[in-house]
Amino acid sequence: MLSIRIPKEIDARLERLADEAGQTKSDYARKAILERIEQIEDLHSAEQVLDRLRNGEERVVSSEEMWRELEG
Repeated sequence: MLSIRIPKEIDARLERLADEAGQTKSDYARKAILERIEQIEDLHSAEQVLDRLRNGEERVVSSEEMWRELEG
């Protein structure tokens, strides 16, 4: 269980949106948090790959090379 405090302005916007859509504020907060977590996870994964590329632990190949390796 998570409890957070949000500014009144954000709470009012969330309340209005929830009322208009027939949803709860919690539904919208949960959805927003999940979407942001997914973005952060994607960014973290990309940063890890970039670090491996910079360290020479991974390499970039052209599509032509990729197809040759897959076919060969």
